[in-house]
Amino acid sequence: MTETVLQFLVSAGVIVVAGTLLTRFGDTIAARTGLGRLVVGGVLIAFATSLPELMVDVHAARLGNPDLAVGDLMGSSLFNLLILAIVDLLHRAPGRMFTRDAVEYALSATASILLTSIAGMTIVAGGSGIAFGRVGAGSLAILLAYVFVARLVYRDQRSLAASRRPRGEGDAPGAGRAGGLAGPLLGYAAAAAAIVIAAPHLARSADVIAGETGLGGTFVGTTLVALCTSLPELVATLTAVRMGAVELAVGNIFGSNTFNMVLLFPVELAHDGALLGAVQATHAFTAMAVVLVTSVVVMGQLYRVESRKLFIEPDAALVITLVLGALAAVYLLGDAPAIR
Repeated sequence: MTETVLQFLVSAGVIVVAGTLLTRFGDTIAARTGLGRLVVGGVLIAFATSLPELMVDVHAARLGNPDLAVGDLMGSSLFNLLILAIVDLLHRAPGRMFTRDAVEYALSATASILLTSIAGMTIVAGGSGIAFGRVGAGSLAILLAYVFVARLVYRDQRSLAASRRPRGEGDAPGAGRAGGLAGPLLGYAAAAAAIVIAAPHLARSADVIAGETGLGGTFVGTTLVALCTSLPELVATLTAVRMGAVELAVGNIFGSNTFNMVLLFPVELAHDGALLGAVQATHAFTAMAVVLVTSVVVMGQLYRVESRKLFIEPDAALVITLVLGALAAVYLLGDAPAIR
């Protein structure tokens, strides 16, 4: 047991260091490419911080434990929203994430709502029974929807950047760059590789520790394993906020939640049979909880009143309450039978 705890702590330490470096290199890439922090945070940083989920969940699917895999992805999305709300609650500087100034993030949030809704509907439909080779219709629809929404977010950010650019300043190649890309890209790749190596050890040790509690695979996947695989998002978000790169932080959270749903595609390839048709009904509840909480976040971004009443109007405190309530409900529901 001591060895398992030590493995957990060492892996967590590696991820903390790698996540910090990942964010710093990502911010440099955003500045030198001119892509913007929201796009880089929602794609590059989100992809790297979602790699732990990919590694852990593909392994779980191969072992015949789809509930752990899907529970990790859904639970990770909930924990990411919890991270966003806690950071927002503690971050009392101008440009907070839940203010009107953050309205440009709403498109990325809506994208995660769209993909999570498709996943939840597929679980309710019992996997739908329609498959294309080894991939079910639900996972394929999520992948195609991601291509569509990623294009929307990219074009939206390009349009926003063009509207903010001083008149007469064009899109000349290299505009906005303050140096080469080789160094930041190599640093980004090294930090991402460190996360890939450390994350499976972190989740594996967490699974061993959780196994002694006798909790079901659905709850363990949605809580402890999801918390561990969300550690890179936590570190990246905190680092970005400390750097003053709020766009990078929010882009990472919403981008990671979107990537979590896209990861159902490769996880299903690793699973023997329809993934979303083989899991417990509780995961559909978790998916709807993610949709609910993300909707509250979007309302908080669009709501014009800055002075809000706690737990009554859309703000970080309400988001935290909803996430904790959803996790408690998942525990009470337990391993509900799969929908057929």
